[in-house]
Amino acid sequence: MAEVNQEHATRFSQKYPLVSKIVFITAAVACLTPWLTPPIALLIGLILAQTTGHPFRQYNHKATQILLQVSVVGLGFGMNCVTAINAGKEGIIFSAVSILTTLFLGYGLGRILKIDAKTSHLISSGTAICGGSAIAAISKVLNTEEKQTSVALGTVFILNSIALFIFPAIGHSLNLTQHQFGIWAAIAIHDTSSVVGASSKYGAEALQTATTVKLVRALWIVPLAIATSFIFRQRPAKVKIPYFILYFILAMIIGTYVPFIAPAIPYLTMAAKSGLTLTLFLIGAGSSYKMLKSVGYKPLLQGVILWIFISVTALWAVESILK
Repeated sequence: MAEVNQEHATRFSQKYPLVSKIVFITAAVACLTPWLTPPIALLIGLILAQTTGHPFRQYNHKATQILLQVSVVGLGFGMNCVTAINAGKEGIIFSAVSILTTLFLGYGLGRILKIDAKTSHLISSGTAICGGSAIAAISKVLNTEEKQTSVALGTVFILNSIALFIFPAIGHSLNLTQHQFGIWAAIAIHDTSSVVGASSKYGAEALQTATTVKLVRALWIVPLAIATSFIFRQRPAKVKIPYFILYFILAMIIGTYVPFIAPAIPYLTMAAKSGLTLTLFLIGAGSSYKMLKSVGYKPLLQGVILWIFISVTALWAVESILK
């Protein structure tokens, strides 16, 4: 049924290009208003992908990448440098333990479920660090086939979308503090966009903590890529270092120590949050049924087990340690 829907969306976009563009642009503009939350924006994007189609699909990946990075840097202006550093220090310990544990568990599950070694490692890497970004980087190191990458991306996308909706509700039901929720979200939610989306819905302190910890966590892509090339005996590949994190740090420093920029900070952060909502809309609209269809039950089972493990373990840790 979903495949039929997407074929219908493609035909609709080709037969009525003007209508498809008007609907898409209207939805995109609505994402820039304060009335649409990040989860709803993602849902609208998913619906359009199955109905009226995405008239600008060829630009979607690049636009999403740039918009996410710009939005994260914009959020930096509204964050206190000292508080963020303290959150980052706490996050380093949590990140190191959770990343290594998730990778080892993922390797074991891959062997037990008899999943292709490269696919299993991509799913483990995406769960352990930062979702699609980690998978994209590691897939280049492994020289994976398109199907292997699609399976990993599809698995992470499904679980990441669910997390965006349910994590704030779980946090409120357990009466997590904003600091606790920020740490938990940064560790247990896959992609940076959904981490920021979920934490921004929870509160300003949660947003600051989650964004800082997640970006520190993203830096693990580089050592993981090096270790992957060694373990799989692949020729060293060029790994794209997330340099935008440096701009995020610079934005925090400016926002904290440069007084004359203070009046502009509320507008910068508001624009950044709107940009993030639009990013999630584009991620939903750019979703491919072919990618999701490629996910078999074994890779999905591996992803679910890893996700539950890291979510429950991280939740126990923040409730026990960060009281």
